[in-house]
Amino acid sequence: MNYDVVIIGSGAAGLGAAIYASRYRMKVLVIGKDFGGETAKAGSIENYPGFDLIDGFDLMLAMKKQADNLQVETLDAEVMAIARQEHCFAVTAGNATYQTHEIIFAIGAERRRLGLPNERELTGKGVHYCVTCDGPVYNGKIIAMVGGGDASVKGVIQASEYAKKVFLIVRGKKVSAEPINIERLEKLGNKVEVLLETEVKELLGANKLERVKFSRPFNNSDELIIDGLFVEIGAVPNVQLAQSLGVELDDRGYIKVDNMMKTNIDGVFAAGDIVNHFGSFKQGITAAAMGAVAATSAYDDHKIHGELCQYHALPSP
Repeated sequence: MNYDVVIIGSGAAGLGAAIYASRYRMKVLVIGKDFGGETAKAGSIENYPGFDLIDGFDLMLAMKKQADNLQVETLDAEVMAIARQEHCFAVTAGNATYQTHEIIFAIGAERRRLGLPNERELTGKGVHYCVTCDGPVYNGKIIAMVGGGDASVKGVIQASEYAKKVFLIVRGKKVSAEPINIERLEKLGNKVEVLLETEVKELLGANKLERVKFSRPFNNSDELIIDGLFVEIGAVPNVQLAQSLGVELDDRGYIKVDNMMKTNIDGVFAAGDIVNHFGSFKQGITAAAMGAVAATSAYDDHKIHGELCQYHALPSP
């Protein structure tokens, strides 16, 4: 099965790239393990142009529908390997291998963990990384959120709709978030308590999380009994596949791209949270925009090298 471009990742960047690439009349395949990426887990979104308010998952469904209408092919699978031969690439996913002229990495990033003992064992048993996904389980319960950025503040605001009490645990001296979200946080009053210059040092509990241990006392104790803990401290880009092709990374471990989303490998592009193009400002709209730029670059590259790839194409299994 041969394609003009294979896009790895089905979030805002991947689907944004797919829509543009298809409109360029390229044959497109989108391969994604987690539909919608981080945008689909964002809950209510109020800053995406064209929508006063829309659920992140619904926004991604709208992008998917637009891509479907443009005959974009999609595959719900994880890419296991990519091989390069001249200007061709063989992408292995599921039980098949797909040949393509161009690759766009839009696979995003994985949520950063605290790195504490028992963290993986307690994941899903009181320790979570997505309020939209797991927050409603804690209706009427006491929970905590680790993080001091805008994403963690929005998570607290969302969790406050059902949790009895929310503690925001901030390592730094202040909370850094959009002013509108700071205002909303303050309006929650005593339902939310912010603990500054505090870190979670231990996760305590055998079969489920029962309490956490802090780096400094709170209410005369360095332990806090909670029902659930949510971690929102950034993410680590998924760059392993790109590195297997020799793609260069920047000094922060993200895929290094130029202004047109090109990597150092001809025919390979990247967009979304897997690059650090806008620094810490990572939004659905910027991911979709980068996807559109990457698709444009892939189209321009395809016009130059597309036919050459046929001479070096790897045989289909």
